[in-house]
Amino acid sequence: MLLNSSPVDKIIFNNRTFFIKRDDLLHESFSGNKGRKFYAFLESDFSECEKLISYGSAQANSLFSLSALAKLKGWKFDFYVSHISDFMKQNPKGNYRAALENGANIIEVESDKTLEHYLGSKILPNEKKHLFVPEGGRCQYAKKGIELLAQEIISWAEVNNITAFKVALPAGTGTTALFLQQSFIQQGSNFEVLTCACVGGDSYLQKQFFELCADENFHPTIMPSAKKYHFGKLYRKFYDIWRDLNAQARIEFELLYDPLGWLTLIDYIESQNIPTDYPILYIHQGGLLGNETMLPRYHRKYDK
Repeated sequence: MLLNSSPVDKIIFNNRTFFIKRDDLLHESFSGNKGRKFYAFLESDFSECEKLISYGSAQANSLFSLSALAKLKGWKFDFYVSHISDFMKQNPKGNYRAALENGANIIEVESDKTLEHYLGSKILPNEKKHLFVPEGGRCQYAKKGIELLAQEIISWAEVNNITAFKVALPAGTGTTALFLQQSFIQQGSNFEVLTCACVGGDSYLQKQFFELCADENFHPTIMPSAKKYHFGKLYRKFYDIWRDLNAQARIEFELLYDPLGWLTLIDYIESQNIPTDYPILYIHQGGLLGNETMLPRYHRKYDK
């Protein structure tokens, strides 16, 4: 299984040329940034491991990809969540459904502490021969696959005689954006990584950067959002730009991160007066399985 060498498509969106790094095409079980973050787990032996442990949302892309990883490696897989709705339990869809089909043990926890604190104090000290992956794959293991992504982008630029451009992607924990900017610099390239905070705001994202890398020189550029959006909430602007992208680019994007990524990028381009012929590469976030639950929600709310 090779989670690399995804193609780059050229599209026209809103009368401007963009390049799309098609990481949605990496693999059906490991697409987008999860395919990059989990590359090291797939390539390495971890022969002593018997159980994979992680946590997050019951519809997280990482839940599905980690369940596929555990199934492939023959590991048990415990995934801790703070809440699963009764409707979801009775009508499994999307990442939750696919993870259950892969044999994931999804554990709902009632605690006044965060899931990270709960696992660190109650679960992990009692586990043996396990591999713990923080929420969303936010760990140093992720660096290996993202370094390969940087190499692919550098090679693509060289082949196409592009000497300066910007790379854009939305951020949850900011792991991919940070390690990508760091990899560019360490490999001698001056490509700037642009990102935006989809969870918790700009100050939260900066905090995540510093926890992974203390050197601010390696941090990507955070594009400010014109409005405060609540993660996971439905917004008409998100749905509209998602439909416009489908129609103009003929590429399906996911509905949780990509809409805010595109809205923020377009605002940033205009505010910075970036010339229309300046190359911008957008990294597709994959995670299309999540649209299985997101799209019906948007249809119910906005398709009157």
